[in-house]
Amino acid sequence: MPWAEKLITSKSNDTQAPEEGRVLSYMEALHEALSLALELDPKVLILGQGVNDPKGMFGVTTGLHEKFGKDRVFDTPLSEEGMTGICTGASMNGLRPVYMHNRPDFLLLAFNQIVGHASKIHYMDNGETNVPLVIWSAIGRGWGSGSQHSQAIQGLLLGVPGLKIVMPSTPHDAKGLMLSAIADNNPVLIFEHRWSMRNKGVVPEGAYKISLGKGIYRRKGNDLTIVGTSHILELAIKAADELEGITADVIDLRTIKPLDEKIIIDSLQKTGRILIVDTGWEMGGVCAEIGCMVAEKGFSFLKGPVRRLGLSDIPSPAGFTLEQYYYPDVKKITHVIKDMVAST
Repeated sequence: MPWAEKLITSKSNDTQAPEEGRVLSYMEALHEALSLALELDPKVLILGQGVNDPKGMFGVTTGLHEKFGKDRVFDTPLSEEGMTGICTGASMNGLRPVYMHNRPDFLLLAFNQIVGHASKIHYMDNGETNVPLVIWSAIGRGWGSGSQHSQAIQGLLLGVPGLKIVMPSTPHDAKGLMLSAIADNNPVLIFEHRWSMRNKGVVPEGAYKISLGKGIYRRKGNDLTIVGTSHILELAIKAADELEGITADVIDLRTIKPLDEKIIIDSLQKTGRILIVDTGWEMGGVCAEIGCMVAEKGFSFLKGPVRRLGLSDIPSPAGFTLEQYYYPDVKKITHVIKDMVAST
């Protein structure tokens, strides 16, 4: 595809965002990425329930249907499995759909297409057929969303061969990873977080890519390693900055599949302690998988047990008070860090 070639030959922004420059919100960075993709390649489509709504997916798609036309940016029926199948077929035939959902919960209705079809076609066809499909959603919490509208289901999809899973934490990365996902020739799932949408940061102009599967250090230290993505990584950084007498490597994985195992093990070799944080459930999810990898490949470096912090093994509550107990926050992360350092 023509614009993918421009991305491939352009300078990769796998490093930190520039300290100075144009500032955009997370939402604005995503909007710019989608606008660039639509402009650079006529085969890119944006579709989903509410993409042409005045609110436009938290502002991510606002006005795109007016700028690029209703044939390329359009609303869809309430039929997640059917539309995912249509997107899979369209991508097999040369289009590059970005199928957008307000919440990951709705992807559960499309698991047959995602897990049983889109993820497998490239392999079943001996690499002859590509499925350049991006499925985007934003994890919710608050507003009384409750158990069925605030789920973080990335852990359920982590073990499915043929899928890539992206979870940005900054406006700079949100733009670059979106463009890299659209340029990828097989299915990529992007899980954003609604609480990140108003965050601001320096975002370069023009198209740039961020390598899928390449993590980055957000903080450097010596006492422990903290690993995570998305909104909870923001909390981990705040916790690390508040610590007195304790310094931490804070690693933003950016993608959980492919997983940058090297950056994790390299850091662990230095610090000897690791805390894995995730927006999803602790049991059987991202925390568990990374923890297992560390035990297999970095056991000799460990000074103490692998620790994890995610959601408890109960459904998300709807009430504000219960939410304060349910979700990890800076205070909880700080408590775990202090306990890890004190006990080893």
